Amino acid sequence: NVLHKPFDDAKIRAAMFYALNQEDFLKAVVGTDEYYKICKAMFICGTPFETSAGFEDKLESNFKKAREMLAEAKYDGTPVVLMHSTDLQILTNLAPVAKSLMERAGFKVDMQSMDWQTVVARRAKKDVPASGGWHAFLTSWVAGDLLNPVMAGFVNAGCDKAMFGWPCDKEIEKLRDEFARSGDPARQKALAEAIQVRISEYPTHVHLGQYNVPTARRKNISALLEAPAPLFWNVEKK
Repeated sequence: NVLHKPFDDAKIRAAMFYALNQEDFLKAVVGTDEYYKICKAMFICGTPFETSAGFEDKLESNFKKAREMLAEAKYDGTPVVLMHSTDLQILTNLAPVAKSLMERAGFKVDMQSMDWQTVVARRAKKDVPASGGWHAFLTSWVAGDLLNPVMAGFVNAGCDKAMFGWPCDKEIEKLRDEFARSGDPARQKALAEAIQVRISEYPTHVHLGQYNVPTARRKNISALLEAPAPLFWNVEKK
């Protein structure tokens, strides 16, 4: 949430890129390494817009670097109100991992536990954290919604028109607009990389890796379509 201290300072938000690492979260949520992937690409590994640009040295829990950035930004110890969703299995373990890593990097963290519906209601509030607002929360998205800078909601830096957190950056929005208007795949790839680099400087969110969800079907069911979520058409039963 960029509206309130300390995350109104882009440098303090950027320190999060050094505090966190993907594998700790993926192990805590998924556990089995055959189902998850370390991936610094904000627009998903295995797609035309895959790149690690801007993140080569980030998301590796370099606590020394994170502490240096907090000192340079004069972080004053303002507690980060971290919302912890407790009732959805895929989210439950995320906030405790974040709290541990953030504290090792020098943040003070006030983790507040609640059900997901309370998170959803509270994240829409722009109140100061001490009066029912918030600083950060963790969630999980389907990769199919994150495939490019226009689709990916948390890349939106349109100020009041942006998603929860309300990042506000003219450069990101200019690049996103150009991406949307371009019909040249090579130009779109360059723009997606430029947006990812800009987000490394003006963070809107942190990408914490990818995982696959295994599914099962009976032997007499076939013709299921490969997709990021179950699709119940084109199915054959014999």
